[in-house]
Amino acid sequence: MEILHCDKDIAVCIKPVGMDSEHQVPQALSEQLGGELYTLHRLDKNVGGVMVYARTKAVAAKLSQLIQQGGMVKEYVALVHGTPPESGDWEDLLFKDSSKNKVFVVKRQRSGVKKARLEYTRLSPADVSPALVRVRLHTGRSHQIRVQFASRGFPLLGDRKYGGKDTEQAPRLFSCKLSFELNGKQMEFETLPDWAK
Repeated sequence: MEILHCDKDIAVCIKPVGMDSEHQVPQALSEQLGGELYTLHRLDKNVGGVMVYARTKAVAAKLSQLIQQGGMVKEYVALVHGTPPESGDWEDLLFKDSSKNKVFVVKRQRSGVKKARLEYTRLSPADVSPALVRVRLHTGRSHQIRVQFASRGFPLLGDRKYGGKDTEQAPRLFSCKLSFELNGKQMEFETLPDWAK
């Protein structure tokens, strides 16, 4: 596994598509680096990208609190069918049906419904489809980017669960940048997948 940064507090890696971010990735990192690693955030198994893991319980508690307060900026790149507007700031109400492991945009607040917000910029020209978009998440809901784009008619390539009709084997979604502050120091890690370069 590719490690972007490692010190006594954190390990930052690129999670491969197909690995579980809560068990398999920390286990693989532990085999590479030694010691225990603590999961702070998640990526779907079929999505890859930059992830940070804590190397001590104290750092895990500190970073978990930071994430809850919105202090960790997460950015993604995605390839979507169609051509969304040049930029957007989308807010939706999302409901997760755990029995189907699927998320739906709903019209009104009720039990189990959570607010979701993202901002995006289209990076490819207006006449290009699929379109490359860069997304900043303001909330970290399950399948959020996939659902919010699909609900507007722009499903992600490879995302058959949410309407992507193509031959890709996994959603074209990648966690490309994480930035946060730790111990008074600004940390920033960024990388792009081949398909977004």
